[in-house]
Parts: sequence; C-alpha cells; structure tokens
Amino acid sequence: MSERRLRVRQAQTIHPFGPGAIIDVQGESFVAAGIENWPAPGKLQTISAPRLAQRLKATGLYSAPSAPVADFDVPDAFGPVFIRFPSWLFCGACRRMTRWRIEMEKFGSPPNCPFCHPKHKLSPMRFVQICPDGHLGDVNWWYWAHSMLTPEERESCTDRQRLSFEAGENATGLEALAVRCRNDTCKAARRDLLDILGAQAMRCGGRNPWQRLQDRVNCPQRIQVVQRTAGNVHYAIVHSALDIPAPITPSSINGEIAEKVRNHDFWPMLCQNLNSSNASALIDLIAEVTGADLALMHALIEEETGQVLSSAANPVPSAEASDVVDLSWEEWEAFTGKLTDPIRHFAIREVEFAEGREHPWTDLSSRITRVIVADRLREVRAFRGFSRLSPDQKFVPVDLTRTRRWLPAVEVFGEGVFLTLEESLLTTWENQDTVRARTAGLAYALDTSFQKDRLAAFTGPNLLPRLPLLHTLGHLLIRQLSFESGYSAASLRERVYARSSLASEAQYGLLIYTASGDADGTLGGLARQGESDRLAETLLRLLEQAAWCSADPLCSEHTGQGFAGLNLAACHACALVPETSCEVGNVLLDRMLVVGGAGVPGFFELVVEAARKEAAVVADQLGNGR
Repeated sequence: MSERRLRVRQAQTIHPFGPGAIIDVQGESFVAAGIENWPAPGKLQTISAPRLAQRLKATGLYSAPSAPVADFDVPDAFGPVFIRFPSWLFCGACRRMTRWRIEMEKFGSPPNCPFCHPKHKLSPMRFVQICPDGHLGDVNWWYWAHSMLTPEERESCTDRQRLSFEAGENATGLEALAVRCRNDTCKAARRDLLDILGAQAMRCGGRNPWQRLQDRVNCPQRIQVVQRTAGNVHYAIVHSALDIPAPITPSSINGEIAEKVRNHDFWPMLCQNLNSSNASALIDLIAEVTGADLALMHALIEEETGQVLSSAANPVPSAEASDVVDLSWEEWEAFTGKLTDPIRHFAIREVEFAEGREHPWTDLSSRITRVIVADRLREVRAFRGFSRLSPDQKFVPVDLTRTRRWLPAVEVFGEGVFLTLEESLLTTWENQDTVRARTAGLAYALDTSFQKDRLAAFTGPNLLPRLPLLHTLGHLLIRQLSFESGYSAASLRERVYARSSLASEAQYGLLIYTASGDADGTLGGLARQGESDRLAETLLRLLEQAAWCSADPLCSEHTGQGFAGLNLAACHACALVPETSCEVGNVLLDRMLVVGGAGVPGFFELVVEAARKEAAVVADQLGNGR
C-alpha cells in the first residue's frame, strides 16, 4: 500500500480481511475492495482445488496478488486494493473534521491535518453505518450535527464540511463526544453521540466505499450505526476443503457392475427423482442388488445427471442458491476408507492407540477405535462473499459487478491427528433418553436461531448428540494440545465429522490440524502428539480438566449461554477456543456430554471415574510407603 509497509499476509486476504472487511493498522483504517479491482486471472496465481471449485460453481480459484516487497520486484506489481475508510477523519489536536478524498492521498504519507502547524496525523472516525443489504458507508455527520433543527433551519446552513469532533470533560461515554458545526451563521449547536447507535433517520448510501457513485442503488433499508471495528460489520462466507485422493471414477472400476446398475429397472426412476425423499432408498436397493458400493453409485449418478452427490445421497445444492456446501463426506471416506499410498499433500498413517497400557487407559481405548496421523495436509479456503449486520442477512458476492465467476482463495499446509469413536458404544450412548433430551434443547435453540441456515452444512439434516460431543471434545483437545505441543491455540483448527444423512449413515470422527499459513503449520509437533505414547496421556488429562470449570456450578448447570444460547456447559474458562480455530464460531458445545454431570451420562464419564480411582490407589500406596 505504501513505503510504510502497511501490509497483511496473503492468508488474511480471505479472512479476516477479505473483500468488504475493515482493517485497522497503525492508527489508520481501510476497507478491502472487491475482486473487480484485482488484476485479470491471467496475472494471478492459480490454486488447484477442483472439488471445492466444482461445489462452489466457480470457474477457478486464485490467490490475492502480492505487493512488491523489495527494489528488485516488478515495479508495477500491486497487492489487493484497500480504500481509506471512513473518509471522515479528525485531528486530535484541533478537533477539526476533514472529508478525505482520493486526490488528497500522498504516496508513503499518512493523512495530516490541513489546519494545524506543525501538522498532526488525522484519525478515522469511530462510527460507520451498515444496512442489511450489505452496504457500508460513512455516517452523515453533517446531518447528525443539524438533526435537532427544523428542516428550514437545517437548509440555511450551506457549508457541509466545517465540522468538529469534540470531547467533553464533564461527562463520560458517548455523552462526552459530540459533533459541532463550525459555521458562524448556523443555528446548530453541538449534538452528542449518546443516541448515535439508535439513529434511524439517516438513509443508506446504497453502495460500498470502493464502488463509484454511478453504481449506487436506491436502498430502502434502515441503517444501523456501529463502531467500525464491531463484529457485525463483516461476516465472511468462507468454504474450505482438504486436498484428498481423487475419488474412484466409473472408468477405473468394474465395468460389469456399472452396466448392471445402468440396466436396473429402477435406474431411470432414480436419476429422474434425485430430489425426492425416496432417492436414498433407491440407491441402497440398486446397490444391494447389483453389488455396487456407494462410491460407484455416486460416480454413475454424476456421470448420468451431472449432479454431485454427498454420502447423504442428496444432490448438492447450487452454491449460488444456497450456502449449504458440505464437503465433509468425501474427506470422511478418505480418512476412514482403506489406506492407500499417500499422495503429495495427503500423507496419512494409522497408529496404535494406548498400546500396552492398562487401566484406566483401557477404558479410554475402548471408546476410541482408530487414530490416524496426517504427516502432511493441504487445505484450500475460498471466499464467496459476506454479509453485514447478522450472518443471515443478504449475501453480498465477492464481485459486486457479477462479471467474474472465479473466487479468491488461499492454500495452507499443515499436519494433523484424526480419531474416531467406537460407533456401537456411541450409538448406545446417544440413544439414552437423558442424552436425547439434553441435545433436544440445543436443537430447539438452533431451530429458532438465525444461525440455522448457516450451520446446516455442519449439522446435517438432524442434530445428533454426537455432534456437540465431538465438537466439544475437539475444543478441549485444542486447548490441551496448546500446552502439550507448544502450538498456540490459534494455530490449531478443527474439522468435526459428526453429520447425519437421510440414508441412516452418520460420521463419528474428529480432525485436529495445523493450517496457520505460517511456520507453525509444518513443524511436526502435532503429528508427534498423535503417537500412541502421547495422545492417550493428552486425552486423559483433558478429560480430568474438563470435569471442572472455574465457573462451576453456574457453567455446568446453564440451560443456554453464549451466542443465541447455542451452548450449554461451555464458557471461556473451559471449552471456548479462538474464533479462527472453530468451524462454526464457538457454538453447539456442551462439556457435560463429554464428562457427565447435571444428570447426563457423559460418553467419557467412566474414563474419568476410573482415572480418579487409579489416582486414589496410587496416592494411598505412596502414603503407605509402598
């Protein structure tokens, strides 16, 4: 952006500083422009992720352009476009406000007050306005300063640039801040900002800061004034996928079985009714009669109809019409299927869990059936667009001109540990009435929340108890690994595989991996933690710690806390992790489903009890000198 090196990392151009987001850096504020201001795809680096691009209906994925970092770089190279925003700035010395314009920019210099000598650096105004349709703009400060006047008195003031942003000494909070018109002939006094957050009279500008005036639309939505760093200014819509081995195609499998499928009497009916509730039953019936597996059925259906199926036997919805983009089933099959020769960016190996250990580790190993260490993973994250005010508001595409069908993306490399729970024990546990009743409370909160559509790809058709169980276990594991492995919690991420399907299938696994886009990603420490001699100890420690929370009994007995009441026994003291580490923003968590309590049997409750008894026996032996 300038010689002062106001930069962001390339991975941050997707999240948290993707198109439409505001970034504060060194006392200045900018907004990232849409990709219509990026170079043509031919000048960008291509990111290969066919599975993700196909599901998002994108013609390609490209990384953000890199800005020059040294004298030997290409002279005309430039990074993503950032626009100075808000355009209203104020001087901390004389308190005068200035409406900054692009022609006032000086390369390599911050904006300075034109009225002060010596010049002081200008600061951006604290408040901006947003609307449900995704528009972002400056607050009309002139109107706010004159809003207490009559329309006739207001129109008598013709100078709309002479404003001051004042700070009082005899008040606190927003009441101490005020905007005043400095026009000597104006009857306006000063108006404080006490009611600014509830302002309703001001109109939406109908555009975003990087759009031209001719691109504005007549927006009827009511604006909301918020702080420019508020969380509801920008909700990024980001989808990610792991680089996994290519699925089996019809040309590489038994052609005789494929021919039997095509000749089955119900095959035409299936292809014509993929959206019906009977599609899953038809797939199972044809597969049973012909001997075809699900991978073959899905491949043949895609070849015949062009529709990609998940393992839930449902057509994947168009990314243009729905935000439900579930890429987990292919990854689940890659981790749980027969291990093949590793590919370059998906090197996995199965390890023994708690090998040679005795009680209480045997109770733990009976509940965890498989541990897979991923020595190398590649994740691609694509940015589709954003919304403002709340996640369920209008979707704003990454390209406001809608002329570009490609999407910005970033690729990161890392390592991870994948584990699965014992399916029969898990099914027995989640069929208990008390477990179902506790999960029903979360399901009801989700159904009545505006987050329902956003979380549809995470939960599947039904919220099973295994999802909050595995999700909470993932958070506890991230927190514990930050102590055990030396990684920061923010550099670890989760992928929870606990979705259900209409074909009576369900996932029951968890992946913790590093994909921070930095040196933390591939140091080998997390893969080492997945080995048999370390992972069992780590899990046992996290279960013992999860049984207690410094906020208990309030935390453990809570009936709905956190965002929209979508958490039960989970708070910052016990189960929450950095927002970048969680798939869904720290919701659908319940510690009691893991360790038990509040009248609910935890899946690992017997493990915790056995560990406590063993610790008591050891303490008794040490006390007796044995």
